[in-house]
Amino acid sequence: MTVTAPPKAGTIRPLELFGVDRLLSEDERDIAGTVRKLVETRLKPNVEDWFESATLPKELAKEFGQLGLLGMHLQGYGCAGTNAVSYGLACLELEAGDSGFRSFVSVQGSLSMFSIYRYGSEEQKQEWLPRLAAGDAIGCFGLTEPDFGSNPGGMRTRARRDGSDWVLNGTKMWITNGGLADVATVWAQTDEGVRGFVVPTSTKGFTANNIHKKLSLRASITSELVLDNVRLPASAELPLARGLSAPLSCLNEARFGIVFGALGAARDSLETAIDYARTREVFDRPLSSFQLTQEKLANMTLELGKGMLLALQLGRMKDEDGVRPEQISLGKLNNVREAIAIARECRTILGGSGITLEYSPLRHANNLESVLTYEGTSEMHLLSIGKALTGQAAFR
Repeated sequence: MTVTAPPKAGTIRPLELFGVDRLLSEDERDIAGTVRKLVETRLKPNVEDWFESATLPKELAKEFGQLGLLGMHLQGYGCAGTNAVSYGLACLELEAGDSGFRSFVSVQGSLSMFSIYRYGSEEQKQEWLPRLAAGDAIGCFGLTEPDFGSNPGGMRTRARRDGSDWVLNGTKMWITNGGLADVATVWAQTDEGVRGFVVPTSTKGFTANNIHKKLSLRASITSELVLDNVRLPASAELPLARGLSAPLSCLNEARFGIVFGALGAARDSLETAIDYARTREVFDRPLSSFQLTQEKLANMTLELGKGMLLALQLGRMKDEDGVRPEQISLGKLNNVREAIAIARECRTILGGSGITLEYSPLRHANNLESVLTYEGTSEMHLLSIGKALTGQAAFR
């Protein structure tokens, strides 16, 4: 199987111009093709309804689990153990369907599961990771608060000791999967600094309130988490998580998936616009035959391909010697910024038809407004790169 769909006679798909398939192993191509088949046959036929009704069926978790997508880049505990590039390609194919699909898999694997995998006890890993990998349980990640997004170190959620127990109080906001979750990784201030806790959502005092009337990421469940004297045993603490670097390392895992994922939204938008332009007649000739249309398509293809080459470079680095946070910032900043520009430009090619859910670009553009903000805003990624270049932190 290949990453790109079979072209129509006399044409090639955008990423073929860059020979992307030649840069992938057979296993990587097969994984991408398998996920693309799921998206084309199961997800795309339903995404318009899910987006319009602002729902995401909980049973998708088991379907993703059966395909090995949940925590697929982790080793053991029922996880697939793929390389980083394969995980990235899966994110790309999922987001070609909708950012909500990639967000679900990303939060489950790179935030909820990774936090337990990297910082949890063996007991926590055995209890939760196999269930999360199979989709028998759903996880979420509670870091962001109503007043603390880019500055998570200022969080007000607190955990205090009460005998051998911990008692948590606070509010988390914009939590993907919150209303679906069986377990939440919650970060809180303690007398010893920031600590993480594994919180079953059935615990007394834990409430998830879904956020409604969203204009973006509608095929995704986004929630507020309220912790009102949530009492946890000492064993709920993530024993290896010490300080803010722990949750930030989890975010870096999720950002890596976005570097690839955003390109999926861009690719789908571009392919949709090309197919539309070839069949739509304007002044008795195909829209695709006009110079201005071809200029748009060529420029968008350039940015899509450059973003793909950047993503693959970061993926290979991650699989070999590791990748630095500011390098992930570089990829997230560029690829999301270019993806949203591509989706918007593709909508112009579709004209009035582009404002309906029959065509994907405006839906992708709406979703990418959220992707532009979460896992670090563009402004914060710019400053992360600036700090790497100058040695000075402009945001403090």
